[in-house]
Amino acid sequence: MNLPETELALLPALQGQPIERVQRDGVEYVLLGTAHVSRSSVDAVEALLAHERFDAVAVELCDSRAQGMRDPEAFKQMDLFKVIRQGKAGMVAASLVLSTFQKRLADQSGILPGAEMKAAMDGADQRGLPLWLIDREVGTTLKRAWRSVGFWQRFGLLGGLLASVFEREEIEQQEIEKLKQGDLLESAFSEFASESKPLYESLIGERDSYMAARLREEAAHSATMEPRRVLVVIGAGHLKGITTLLREQQADPAATVAALSTTPPKARWPKWLAAGLVLLVFAAIAYAFHRNTALGTQALLAWVLFTGGFAALGAVAAGGHPLSILAAFIAAPIKPFRPGIPAGGISAMAEAWVRHPRVADFDTLRDDIVHWSGWWKNRVARTLLNFFLVSAGTIIGEYSAGIHIFNSLV
Repeated sequence: MNLPETELALLPALQGQPIERVQRDGVEYVLLGTAHVSRSSVDAVEALLAHERFDAVAVELCDSRAQGMRDPEAFKQMDLFKVIRQGKAGMVAASLVLSTFQKRLADQSGILPGAEMKAAMDGADQRGLPLWLIDREVGTTLKRAWRSVGFWQRFGLLGGLLASVFEREEIEQQEIEKLKQGDLLESAFSEFASESKPLYESLIGERDSYMAARLREEAAHSATMEPRRVLVVIGAGHLKGITTLLREQQADPAATVAALSTTPPKARWPKWLAAGLVLLVFAAIAYAFHRNTALGTQALLAWVLFTGGFAALGAVAAGGHPLSILAAFIAAPIKPFRPGIPAGGISAMAEAWVRHPRVADFDTLRDDIVHWSGWWKNRVARTLLNFFLVSAGTIIGEYSAGIHIFNSLV
C-alpha cells in the first residue's frame, strides 16, 4: 500500500532526498537521485521499496556492471587469450583502473560506490519485480568518450587515469562530496569532463538521453504486464536531465537507444599515416638495393633490428619471459606483412602461455595494480603491461628505422 507523499516525506530515510515523479504514457516513474558513496541513499532505496508499491525497478547500470556487482569474483573467469585476440586489452585495463578508483573511495568512505544500486536490485529480487538495467554499456561509453576528444587530450586522459591509480594521498573530501552529487565516470575524469564539452556529453548528456529512452522502451515492451509505477534509481547528477527528457523526449526510444549504442569509427588518418610511413621505408629499402646490394642489405637489417629491438626492449621492460621477448622481436619486423594481431598481442599471448596466471593473481589483481611494483608482480597485470610496452616499442622502432634508413641514403 502506498503512503501519501506528505507522509513519505516525513520518513527519516527520505528527508532531504531528491525525488521526482513523472507521468508518461500511463506510467508513473518515481525517480530517486542517489549519492554513490552514501549510506543515506541505500536507506532511501530501502524505504521507498518498503512503503510504496512498484511494478518494476530500474537502475543506472548496464549488464556488465550489474554482473560485476552481483558477482564481484566474475572477472576471475577472464580469458586473457580472448581479451588480447579481440583487441580488448585497453578496455580491460581501463576498467581495472576505474575499479582501483572505486576501491580507494570504498576504503576512505566505508561504503562501496553503487551500494544503493545493489540495494535496489536486491529489493527487486526479494519482491519478484522485473529489474530494468537502463544504462549504456560502460565499454561503449568509454569508447565514445575516448573518440570524442582530440589527439592531445587523450594523453591528458591517460595521464589522469594513471595518476588516479598511483596517487597515494587520500581523496579530498570535496571530491567525495562532488561524487555524491555527480557520477562515478564523471568523477574519474572530473578535470577533463568539466573542460571538454564533447567529453561531458559522452559521459553525462548522452547517457541521460539513453536512460530516458530505455525507460520508455522497457515500459512499451512490458505493456502486457501493465507496469504502472516504476522506481528509478539513478545518480543525483542524472536526475534533472532524465526527468526533463522523460517529459519532453519525443523520438522513437528504440532508435535513440540504437544510435547512442554505436561506437564512432576510428579516425583513419593515424592508420594511413602509419601505412604511408611503412611504404616509404620499404620504398627506401628497395631503392637501396637498386643502388647497391650491400646498402640494401644494411637497410633491411636496420629495419629488423630497430623494429624487433625496440619491441623486444618493451617486453624486457615489462619483465617478460624470454619466449615473449623473442616473440616480440620476430613479430615486429613482419608486422606490415601480417595484418591482424599486433606484435604486442603476440608477445602478450606468449607471456600468458608460458606464465599462465594463477588463481592467486586474479584474487590480488585489484590490490596489486594500485602499486607500481604490482604491475610486474601480478601475472595478469604483467601480461597487459607486456601488450602495451611491446606495441609502443614497435611504433618507436618503425619511426627510428625509417629515420636511420633515410639518413643512410643521403
